[in-house]
Amino acid sequence: MSTKEHGFKAEVQQLLNLMVHSVYSDREVFLRELISNAADALDKVRFVGLTDSELVGTEHDESGIRITIDEDAKCIVIEDDGIGLSETEAIENLGTIAHSGTKSFTEAMNEGESGDKPDLIGQFGIGFYSAFMVARQVVVESKSAVKDEAAVRWCSEGTGTYTLEASERQHRGTRIEIHLRHDCDEFADADKLQQIVKRYSNFVTWPIYVGEEQANSGKALWVEQPSNVSKEETNEFYKSVCMDWQDPAHTLHANVDSPFQYSALLFVPSHRPYDLFHPQAETGPRLYARRVLIAEHANDLLPEWLRFVKGVVDSEDISLNVSREMVQKTPMMKKISDALTKRLLKDLGKLANKKGDSDKAQEARATFSQIWENFGVLFKEGYYHSDQKVRDVLLPLLRFKTLNDEGESAWTSLQQYKESMPEGQEEIWYITGQDKDTSLQSPALEAFRAKGWNVLLLTDAVDEWLAMALTEFDGTSLKSVTRGEVDLGDSEETSEDDAGLEGLVPWMEETYAGRVSGVRASTRLTESACVLVDTEDGMSANMERILKAANQSLPESTRVLEINPKHMLIKNLADLHTAGQSETAKKLATLMLDDAQLIDGSLKEPIAMGRRLQSLLVEVSASALQ
Repeated sequence: MSTKEHGFKAEVQQLLNLMVHSVYSDREVFLRELISNAADALDKVRFVGLTDSELVGTEHDESGIRITIDEDAKCIVIEDDGIGLSETEAIENLGTIAHSGTKSFTEAMNEGESGDKPDLIGQFGIGFYSAFMVARQVVVESKSAVKDEAAVRWCSEGTGTYTLEASERQHRGTRIEIHLRHDCDEFADADKLQQIVKRYSNFVTWPIYVGEEQANSGKALWVEQPSNVSKEETNEFYKSVCMDWQDPAHTLHANVDSPFQYSALLFVPSHRPYDLFHPQAETGPRLYARRVLIAEHANDLLPEWLRFVKGVVDSEDISLNVSREMVQKTPMMKKISDALTKRLLKDLGKLANKKGDSDKAQEARATFSQIWENFGVLFKEGYYHSDQKVRDVLLPLLRFKTLNDEGESAWTSLQQYKESMPEGQEEIWYITGQDKDTSLQSPALEAFRAKGWNVLLLTDAVDEWLAMALTEFDGTSLKSVTRGEVDLGDSEETSEDDAGLEGLVPWMEETYAGRVSGVRASTRLTESACVLVDTEDGMSANMERILKAANQSLPESTRVLEINPKHMLIKNLADLHTAGQSETAKKLATLMLDDAQLIDGSLKEPIAMGRRLQSLLVEVSASALQ
């Protein structure tokens, strides 16, 4: 065969320039691509060799991928003993951008008889040409495993043409010489190449040698059957892959073949990552395609609210764009994401709701409590953002602190709450607040304490949004103890106490004009004189606090002041008003509202309140001295 110059069968100069400068964001992936092609070639020859005894053999005792470096010449050589290329195949596969020999081979195999077929990863078209990101010249010498096919030598500088001539190569397989550009000398280093192999190709099944040393481990735990992998192995894998020093709290190992294929080894950490709520944190499991790393953080594989989950996912059904690192948001990715989310939540549900008093059952529930302590706020976020199918799976996992908690570690599910509701209670009650201690001090809880009714304490910022989405559980509505009027089913006669308010309430509403939306007698209070509550359709005080802390501009809002007719301060205020001592009554009423706003967290003028309090104290002290 004489030396021939060929033009690429496409607008090669444009496409190569685009690929080199735009398709890949990291130049080191060229090695991943060429290793993947070599692994495919080895898989092909092994598969074809099962039925074709005429294939040319190899001089090497053990097949694999060999990488050598000539530091002086700044040249990298990647060699395999795979299926090799004939002259026709070299023109077809190396002379045409985006023509994939692997894809053609797979299609041909799929048209044949059923049975075991090779698991090939190079179905992406332009992986070979990634070499030009670092190469000023690429030389390929290849000999086909098909008998009587001559060896070929392909050479190009990636500038629009290539040459093809006969090669003296005697054994099957392919040898690729990459003559590095001057700005890519860093790749002529064995340590650098070993690092790249370990990062991207560590789990390729064929051995990869850099010099004399094997650089990849070859064992991908996630594709093994879960029964064949010990807990110790998965824990060590987690620590090495996820850079953690503690064992994970929970492990999910799944191998699924139908209706689509994926393998996953996912972990829930035993502690909160330091960057869990950092907006710039990289999240998502590692994504592999047939053991080759596609993305270090595939944030489309799990919903954002499961960003604490770490691990790896591998699938041969993932659709890819022009390069392995540009994973599309395809229907297949969405299916895998949905399946993983559902599987993980069901797995956690088994922990959370494990029945019995055995050591294993108690350990399972304790593990889930630990997970909830660390990541419960994200499950609540997920409930708000998810569709009804996911919500139905999430609902049994939700846990809450309550008014009647016994101990700091106690958590209550909605099912447990409902089962403990006493006769006469028809709603699931909750209170939102800044934290547990502040919420427990709210006067709005007094009547609930007196009746022994439990109340959910919603003290995460996301709980305000959760309450919007979670309006009922198992046919029982959820209601805030601080919103609207409450009916606790009391039959006690209160008309005598209320009678004294007939003239007081209108006067108080006039006194508080612009500061409250109304005044009424309260069914919530047993000890306090008054409390501010949210209107039925208005924004809660806690939501207002959260939005203001986020620098959100909000319209002015007012709340309803509920007063306790049985409280001595209210009775005295009514008597003062009836007796015509309006000035004294007004000072007391104003300070009473100040106090309610202080407890509510909505006091806007603390200095003015302090002056009013000092003025009243002066009057009280002067009166005492007379």
